[in-house]
Amino acid sequence: MSHPRIFVVCGPSGVGKGTIIARLVHRFPHLFAHSVSHTTRPPRAGERDGVDYHFTTVEEMQRQVAAGKFVEHAIVHGNWYGTSLAALEQVRRSGRIGVLDIDVQGARSVRAANLPALVVFIAPPSVEELERRLRGRGTEDEAAVRKRLQTAAAEMEALRSEPHLFDAVVINEDLEEAVTQVQRLLQEDIEAAQRLS
Repeated sequence: MSHPRIFVVCGPSGVGKGTIIARLVHRFPHLFAHSVSHTTRPPRAGERDGVDYHFTTVEEMQRQVAAGKFVEHAIVHGNWYGTSLAALEQVRRSGRIGVLDIDVQGARSVRAANLPALVVFIAPPSVEELERRLRGRGTEDEAAVRKRLQTAAAEMEALRSEPHLFDAVVINEDLEEAVTQVQRLLQEDIEAAQRLS
């Protein structure tokens, strides 16, 4: 099967990107593999190094970025995040489609690098619902929630100001419906790639 593209999921924190990706990888483990990102933020409860993220230091991340070992990277909420070339290569060697969970800055980097990617923006049904979800996670204090909401507003603005960045937008009002929509987009992309090969 030919599938030259990677799948990029982006959108505001708390919109459900990670949950959508987990559902797709669980349903189709032979087809998709989540590319594990690097971050300098501390692990949240239950997160495992090398599974949820590769947790690293700012110094190490800066060194690897300077050495050209990252496809994309960004500083979000004061922490570094990035996708390493090694992580993408590991997925490629497995014969599966790499799935990236990145922010809008990362999507810009993927586009600038001319990587063959299907970029889907996951949007909340409303700002109020996004705020409810962020508060419901219980992982951030009030200042962090406010900061994430400010970042979300900027990312939502990218939908209007940079529509070329995204191949599709999925509104995550109902999780199962959002997963179905993303699955449909991926199937169409895979079929298009097969026609071209």
